[in-house]
Parts: sequence; C-alpha cells; structure tokens
Amino acid sequence: MSVSKDVKYFFINSVLSSVIYFLLNLYTKTIHVQLENAEKVINHAENGGRVIIGVWHQRFFGGFFVPPMFHLTPCIMISQSRDGDFISRIVQKIGWKPVRGSSSRGGRQALRAMVEGLRKDPIGVHIVDGPNGPPRVIKPGLIALARDADAVIILGLVSYEKAWTAKSWDRFMIPKPFSRILVRFGSTFSIPKEMNDDEFESLRKKVEDALIQEQEAAHHFWDK
Repeated sequence: MSVSKDVKYFFINSVLSSVIYFLLNLYTKTIHVQLENAEKVINHAENGGRVIIGVWHQRFFGGFFVPPMFHLTPCIMISQSRDGDFISRIVQKIGWKPVRGSSSRGGRQALRAMVEGLRKDPIGVHIVDGPNGPPRVIKPGLIALARDADAVIILGLVSYEKAWTAKSWDRFMIPKPFSRILVRFGSTFSIPKEMNDDEFESLRKKVEDALIQEQEAAHHFWDK
C-alpha cells in the first residue's frame, strides 16, 4: 500500500469518522424516538437471558439511537471490508460493540465472536438480510446464532414518520431531520438446541414471515 493510500485510510477512519459522529450527534437531537415494548428486552436480559434483535437492513439506521436508551453496549456484526472499518469506528462511538464479519466474509469467525459477545453483554443485534440481500429474506445465521448463544430472538421493527429512500438493493431508509421514529420490539422466538434441517428451515421461515408482517404494521403506524 502506498504512503498516499495510508494517509487517506488514516484520514477516513480516524478524522472523518469523528466528524461524522459529531454531525450524527447534532442530527439525532432533532429526532424524536418513540420506544414500544422495550421492557421485554430489558427484563429478559436482567433476568439472566440473552436477546438477539433481528432487524431488516433497510431499517437498521434507526437502531443507532437504541444503545444510550438501554445503557448497555449491544454487539452488532459489521463487515470486514474497509467500509466496515469506517462504520465500526462510528458505531463504537455511539455505544455499540462491533463484531467483524459477515455472511459472505469471515462468517464463521464472526458467529463465534458474536456468541462470545453475548456471553459478556446480553443483547445483540443481527441485520438479518445484510449485507447484500436479497431483501426481506432472513439468512440462516440468525437462527444459528440464537441457537449457539442460547438466546431468544426478538423482532426489531423500525418505522420513520418521514424518510429519504435510497436507490439501493433494499431501498435503504434514513429519517429526515425533525421527524419521528418508532422503535418497536415485536414477537419473541425461542430456539431449540436440537433441530433437523427441515425444522431449522421451518423456524427460519416462521421468523421471516413474522418480521415481514410486523414490519408492515409498524410501517403504517404513522397513518393513524
């Protein structure tokens, strides 16, 4: 790697990440977050259980606001790419504990690291259709992680009153300043330690169908 690339890499990861974190802090002061059913997550964790919050990639931006509310450091899987280095620095400043890896790169190592993370901090978040889709299809990693970590899955549902929508594979959404965000915690799923392939797939599909249905209901929250 050339010296110029080293300098650019340092600037992006150290300087630019701090600037973006500062701007995000200003931005979040304009947003009103409404939490629903947070007690089910907190109570399960305080009673010695572990929780994995499953959320669509399209909506995970709203989850950035969650760690300060829980006064915990939930773990979250971040890609091992260079973009992931940048994102990892920012989410760590916000209050997340980044675990590096993805379903396409370092997946097994990241799964083990997430399991270890959940043994130290009882709450984790898994972006269930990331990093590259297909959208609204839960990958097997969510079920495997919950099984191996002896954790329940609680659906994470995020809805924006007003948002920008990107032209990305998942139509990624960012709430507009001075709008409201709903962060709702939905159905809970307990994961058996022993499952054959058919049972595993049946449970994966059951969680997927519930997340699609409950996210749709949350999406229409602002129609009231």
